[in-house]
Order: sequence, then C-alpha cells, then structure tokens
Amino acid sequence: MIKKEPTSASALLAYDKTHVWHPYTSMSAPLPSYLVESAHGVHINLASGESLIDGMSSWWSVLHGYNHPKLNAALIEQSQRMSHVMFGGLTHSSAITLCEKLVSLTPAGLDKVFLSDSGSVAVEVAMKMALQYQQAKSNTPAEHIKTKLMTVRNGYHGDTFAAMSVCDPVTGMHQIFEHVLMKNIFAPAPSCKFGDVWQPSDVKALTELFEHHHHELAAFIIEPIVQGTGGMRFYHPEYLKACRQLCSQYDVLLIVDEIATGFGRTGKLFACEWASISPDILCLGKTLTGGYMTLAATLCTSEVAQTISNGEAGCFMHGPTFMGNALACAVANASIDLLFENNWQHQVHSIEQQLQVSLLPLKAHARVNDTRVLGSIGAIECLQAVNVAVIQKRFVELGVWIRPFGKLIYIIPPLVITKEQIINLVDAMATVLNEDSCFLP
Repeated sequence: MIKKEPTSASALLAYDKTHVWHPYTSMSAPLPSYLVESAHGVHINLASGESLIDGMSSWWSVLHGYNHPKLNAALIEQSQRMSHVMFGGLTHSSAITLCEKLVSLTPAGLDKVFLSDSGSVAVEVAMKMALQYQQAKSNTPAEHIKTKLMTVRNGYHGDTFAAMSVCDPVTGMHQIFEHVLMKNIFAPAPSCKFGDVWQPSDVKALTELFEHHHHELAAFIIEPIVQGTGGMRFYHPEYLKACRQLCSQYDVLLIVDEIATGFGRTGKLFACEWASISPDILCLGKTLTGGYMTLAATLCTSEVAQTISNGEAGCFMHGPTFMGNALACAVANASIDLLFENNWQHQVHSIEQQLQVSLLPLKAHARVNDTRVLGSIGAIECLQAVNVAVIQKRFVELGVWIRPFGKLIYIIPPLVITKEQIINLVDAMATVLNEDSCFLP
C-alpha cells in the first residue's frame, strides 16, 4: 500500500530531512534544505515566500535563466513527437543536429561526438576512449600498453570512479576512496595566474614528468584556464599551450574538460580558445542544455575514433541507456541557438565588467586573501573556511542564493542577469564577510 504523500511545506521538508539524501551532506546531521516553489529568470522562489537572486546557475548549468519560453517550447515540441528512443540502431534529428552544432563550434579537429548522461560520465567516456585507443594502437605486449593518466593538482573532474582518480587526491573530496582508485600521476598545479606575466618555469616540473612517464601515459587531462571546484583558480593560457605541445611531443592524448568552462563562461566560447589549442578529446556538460536536464558530450578526433574502431574490439565499449535522449538534445539545440541570439559575448562582458567594479575591491577586506574575476565567474578566496549552514541561511535572508565551499565564496550567474542583480549578489557577499558567525574559527 502506498503511503499518503506529504503535502504541506513543513511536512515535505520534514520528510526530506529524514529520507532524502542531498549531495555532500550527512543523513545524521543534514545541512538545511530550502523548498523551491518555482523559478523564473534569475530568481528561485521558495515555498516560504522568499525570491532569491541565483548566483550559482544551479551549479553552473542554468545559462539563460529559469523557465525560458524558447527552451520550454523546444521541450514541449519534442515531447509531442517522442521523449526518448534507444540510440543503439536508432537515431533522430535532434541528436544529429546537436552533434552537427558541436562539431562546428568546438576547436578544429573534433569531429566525432559521443553523447552521454552527465559531466562525470563524459569524463569516464574520455578516459575509456584514451585507454582503448592506446590498447588498439599498441603493438607491444599487454604489460607495455600505456594505461596511466596524468593531470594537475587542484583539479576536479567528477564523482564517478574513473573521474575521481584524476581529481586532486587531497582537495578533490575523494580521499576516502584512495585505496581503490586507479593510481595516476599528478603534476603541480599551474601557479602562473591568468593576466600575470608568463613564467616558463611554471612548466618545468610538468615537462620532467612527461619526460619520465610518457611511456606509460595514455592521456593528460586538465580543466582549461579555470580550475573550478579545486579553488576557482585561473591560470595562464601559456600553461595550457605547453600541455598541448608536450602531449604532441610525447604521443600522449590531451583531454580537456570543458564541462564547467564551455559555452562562454570564461569570455571565450570554449576556454581552449584562450590558448588557441585543440585537444584530442573534449568533454562537455552542465550548460549544454541550458540547465534544463542532464546531458553530456565527449568529442574526439577522427584519429582517436578510427584507431579504436579498427582495434580488436571493433567498437567503443560504452553505451548509456539514455544516450542521445531526444528531449535533452532538443533543448540543447535551442540553448545553443539562444546563446548566439542573445549575443553571449556582450552578456559575458557586461557581467565581467560589473564584477570587476563591485567584487574585485573586496580584496582589501581583512577576511579576504584574494578576489578573482574571469568572464562571468567571480570568486572571493577567504582566509577562513565558511560555516556552510550559517552562511547559507544568511544569504537567503539577504535575498540571494550563493553556495560557498571551503574558503571560497563565488558566483557564476545566468547570462541574463542584470547589473543591479549582480550588485545585490556582491553586496550580500560583502555583508557576510563582516559576520564572524559565517566562518569557522
């Protein structure tokens, strides 16, 4: 017998607290959750009556704001034809059109597209591609096939198992799984900041690691220009250019994780463009559907695809059930079209200008170590870690939705945000900096 569902806001929240496991929180002492009634534009409307300016784009995914009429229309139109069909042996125009758009927009040479479910899965797919490529390419005994990956510290690539193995083993939130993860190789994090004078010494250790380990490296994976969850660190484009050069020199595949940086977030359509490089494999997710539903893509070169396809297996060994989901592909097509209709360069530049005016001066605050702005991303690095439960409650009281972590208070708002709404977000950030209770001792 099905139990009667809770209906009141208080009953829903009580059930949520007891039974619903939210990300990165405990079930024995869960962080508070706020019940959302609706969302529109840049506002999240709570059942308790507050309307919050969203500074997070729902974990960086809602590109054009909530409840956008063009994205809604694409979803409805597709649903009236079909919501989903299996992608094995079948195809459809929404997926084909999306792949055509992605091939035309991404850096040159990426002309094969594998669709999947989420960003973490896109990274898993990329890593499997690299490993299967090396296996198919190798003429040596199995024990000599390149089976390791290299990455940089402070990186983050997702929470699934292979993805965890290339996240920072200390700051990547996955220390508990250290003994069961693939053992990969970590280079020092890039230290030359975006906008600083390039220091060639920044790639000395990386170059030495390539020299020493290239014979066992299947691929090198990195977040281009912005290390997101690893601290909102913005590094110099010359570092990324050096990564491309080293991968080419030592016959190592370059995987670029554009899941957080893709579709204009850094001021370029893809962050790779800051260094004018093309990777061998590229991962997309988050904003791909404008934040409407989960979808990801892994693009690769013809060389990678053909080598895998001509190998012993004869195909790439991966096939998600909801691969090429028609609803998700339809709304992704509409989101990409909207990006250009709305003149995304102007939108991002306007956000960046306002953040430079409003947020950067907070570096002078006694509680702040650094402030950083790039494209539509603004971050405050504090000297103390935040008290998440307390600071979250204060932000709600101040009429904004900002979700800090560690020592970082940051925003990546929807591109449709106004100057006044950005000022409100930054004013709220400035307010909590003055409140001791919002920070851990």
